Amino acid sequence: MLLIPAIDLKNGQCVRLKQGRMDDDTVYSDDPLAVADRWVEAGARRLHIVDLDGAATGKPVNSAVIHDIANRFSDLVIQVGGGIRDEESIQEYLDAGVRYVILGTKAVTAPHFVSDMCLEFPGHIIVGLDVRDGKVAIEGWSKLSRHDAVDLAQHFEKDGVGAIVFTDISRDGMMDGLNIEATVAFARELAIPVIASGGVSNLDDIRALCAVEAEGIQAAITGRAIYEGTLDLAEAQALADQLSGPDHD
Repeated sequence: MLLIPAIDLKNGQCVRLKQGRMDDDTVYSDDPLAVADRWVEAGARRLHIVDLDGAATGKPVNSAVIHDIANRFSDLVIQVGGGIRDEESIQEYLDAGVRYVILGTKAVTAPHFVSDMCLEFPGHIIVGLDVRDGKVAIEGWSKLSRHDAVDLAQHFEKDGVGAIVFTDISRDGMMDGLNIEATVAFARELAIPVIASGGVSNLDDIRALCAVEAEGIQAAITGRAIYEGTLDLAEAQALADQLSGPDHD
């Protein structure tokens, strides 16, 4: 079980949102590079970086900061999402050293784009599905689509995506604990790995995740908990390694 620290970027700062609301953010640092340093020093094996402004506007906004992080940590696995809606944006991130690009809104509104990009960039495409009550939200979580999350995920699996990031919007940033039941039910419908997101807040969540790892949940993204100190990243990863074995990718 791999724990992935989240670095969410808004106006060049490292922030966390509550339930995806852009107007309900907490600023944790105005130096995202220093934040990345902190998580790498704590033993992070992968970083999850989201361009929140990009997600809201539909095009990369904080890409310069992301390029700086990728350049500094060239050996680290980095996955990036937010505002990636054309081939050029994907190419630029991969050229900068990003390993995985996460498609969200464009994957939902134009599913054929996922298929095309999986052919163009095999092994580098992940789809992020932000879910509330089984339905997928788009455009920085501001709109709820009519698409069923499982149906979409199965479609993308056939297209060749490497994994699905499953985010329970109702839990994200709320420190209420991960929605294990919904995440497991989702993962059971797929053969590709699922990355859990939304609500990971303490070591009990890590234990619960490791207990269901065999269902196809490969990793978990954590944000507010590691910034506010209810979860120590190094301690949590050590526990995950003890319970399920280390995953270095």
